[in-house]
Amino acid sequence: MSVNITTFYVQQYAKILNQLVQQEGSRLRSCVTEQQYVGKAGSPVEQVGAVTMQPVNSRYAPMGRVDATTDRRWVYPSDFDLPQLFDNFDKLRLLIDPKSKFVKNAVDAAGRQIDDLIITALGGTAKTGETGSTSTSFLSGNIVSVNQGAAAATGLTVAKIREAKRLLLTNEAITMDSPDIYCVAGAKQLDNLLAEAQVVSTDFNTTESGKPVLRDGVITRFLGVNFIHSERLGTGTDDQSGTSTPCYMWQKQGMHLGIWNDISTNISQRHDLQSEPWQAYVYMTAGATRLEEKRVTKIWAR
Repeated sequence: MSVNITTFYVQQYAKILNQLVQQEGSRLRSCVTEQQYVGKAGSPVEQVGAVTMQPVNSRYAPMGRVDATTDRRWVYPSDFDLPQLFDNFDKLRLLIDPKSKFVKNAVDAAGRQIDDLIITALGGTAKTGETGSTSTSFLSGNIVSVNQGAAAATGLTVAKIREAKRLLLTNEAITMDSPDIYCVAGAKQLDNLLAEAQVVSTDFNTTESGKPVLRDGVITRFLGVNFIHSERLGTGTDDQSGTSTPCYMWQKQGMHLGIWNDISTNISQRHDLQSEPWQAYVYMTAGATRLEEKRVTKIWAR
């Protein structure tokens, strides 16, 4: 055999295109209210405040009047897109057709963008009033301190979960059997909870329906709260001037996602460009807002 046989060595490449590890789609969309809109803004809800019964102190006295407070919430759209081109010349050099996988990749990015809108709205400024000209900030009284239940700053703990739920109960935002209470937290914070005896003990780790709190070692529900894992929370300056992650607990009616144009995909050929490449285009128009401050709490966790 010739020593030059190495000239004929071949290289074999995969015919399978896999997405790199990432959050696939939205995890928070199902945890908020949602509505379709048209126009430059939408008003998801008209609000009327509580009133108080008045005592009657005399007979045949003139009748007074009680005026309930009223308000209106607004949600505003933002446009997003993700165009990707696939050159026909490149396609001749590939063993696979990448369009469908790249579209899936873009749709997942759109889902993550929806989560970013919701997370920003959870702790952001809401627009209220007749025309949306009033800015309403997060309630300072609905913040669970980073050192709640401890002498120093801590991660996410049962004490903090209890305090956040107590605030919602105090606000009359939930009832004792509300099934739609959610808490979003990162992997670090969820791991903090696994160090709590109340979470991992068999005396505590079943839900009302008898299902386990832990699923494959990940906490899914505890104290009537549904936990959602997200690595998109970021960090901020906590109430003790340190750097912490803001985790949020809310009742579903307290958050809203407005959809002007849901996640849409289009694959078309660009005849205006050389080689007439294919374009995979994913786009959407959406916005999010906090509907009621008393239905949302923020938990600082180191």
